[in-house]
Amino acid sequence: MGEQDNPIRGVRWMGPDGKTVVVEANDEIDMHRSNEFQRELMKVLAEGPTQIVVDLSAVSYMDSSGVASLVKLLSRCSRQKIRLKLAGMTPRVRSIFEITKLDTVFEIVPGVKEAVES
Repeated sequence: MGEQDNPIRGVRWMGPDGKTVVVEANDEIDMHRSNEFQRELMKVLAEGPTQIVVDLSAVSYMDSSGVASLVKLLSRCSRQKIRLKLAGMTPRVRSIFEITKLDTVFEIVPGVKEAVES
């Protein structure tokens, strides 16, 4: 898988305690890329953050397999008492969460700045 195929374009540690990780997702998260997306999210989780922010502002499309990766991450975060926020959703991606009512399950914020500061 080339770098342009990677569903994660960057990972940044931020916040006052340096324990908030911002995962910048990239392009389309579909059945062809969701396994790699999930693997990368689990790697970040294993590094011991207190909060994970998944920046979805550069994601143009997400199918059910991408959503399932985020549901799995949410489940693991809940067990480990790690806060998870989804930031910067495009209207197309947000509609998937609204249709499935997952917008009531996930903490969704307008952008990364709001996610890190709240």
